[in-house]
Amino acid sequence: MLSACVSLNVLAQKPKPIRVLIVDGFSNHDWKQTTAVTKWILEESGRFLVEVSTVPADSLERRAWNPDFTKYALIVQNTNNIQNPNLRWPTHAEKQLEEYVRNGGGLYILHSANNAFSHWKEYDKMIGLGWRRASEGYALEVDEAKKITRIAPNEGKGTGHGDRFNALIQVLTPHPINKGYPKKWQTANTEVYYFPRGPAENIRVLSCAFDSTSTKRTWPVEWVVKYGKGRVYNSSLGHLWKGESYPPAYRCIGYQTTVIRAAEWLATGNVTFPVPANFPTATTQRLRAEDSFQMP
Repeated sequence: MLSACVSLNVLAQKPKPIRVLIVDGFSNHDWKQTTAVTKWILEESGRFLVEVSTVPADSLERRAWNPDFTKYALIVQNTNNIQNPNLRWPTHAEKQLEEYVRNGGGLYILHSANNAFSHWKEYDKMIGLGWRRASEGYALEVDEAKKITRIAPNEGKGTGHGDRFNALIQVLTPHPINKGYPKKWQTANTEVYYFPRGPAENIRVLSCAFDSTSTKRTWPVEWVVKYGKGRVYNSSLGHLWKGESYPPAYRCIGYQTTVIRAAEWLATGNVTFPVPANFPTATTQRLRAEDSFQMP
């Protein structure tokens, strides 16, 4: 009887999973696989219950698409219309996302999602920085003293990136997401955006990396934005291109850990997921096995 009571007590104390919604449906990246592997990463942690809402391809159905964001503690944005600017969310869905985040919701901008929706000014405010033309906002750069400099609109270039490489992520700002991380850690096959641009308001840059394949300058990699009462996490990490299958960028233990910890912070304001013992270091890359994930 005592054993049964202890077991029931443990079950009673087990927290409910955090409800997450991934929004996908169009991108110049492999959005279907990106959604599948992200859902798996989050659910494998035991902390999340993930659902997916796919924006319909049919224009009439898309206009009627009306997800209820308020049912979730976190929205993961995985749509990108950079190659087709006329492909957008319906206006009512845009307004609902703004209200959701403004009222305290969490929003994860997943890699190429920060390329999206240049027409949507409140989206620019939510993401802080994104893939934008030189005229479209401030760019942030990190100097040798690890201080952030603002580059005015029309100074420098529009956003871009060089070849992918195993970037050395440098923690710039202590934060619950990166608490316990090495000051520097190796990613795998990563894009480092140069001249990321936007309003850059209410923003904290968490990490940066030296762009060794193009500009030979240091640029933000991860940042968080306060939008109303809500929290937004945005990053250039997480590239998954068409024709790839669970690539090293996604197998990176540092990346997977960051996805989980960022999601938990966005949803709750706290981070309880531990930094694993085999987290990458400044000199050692750490990847999960190629067969650790299989497309459903």
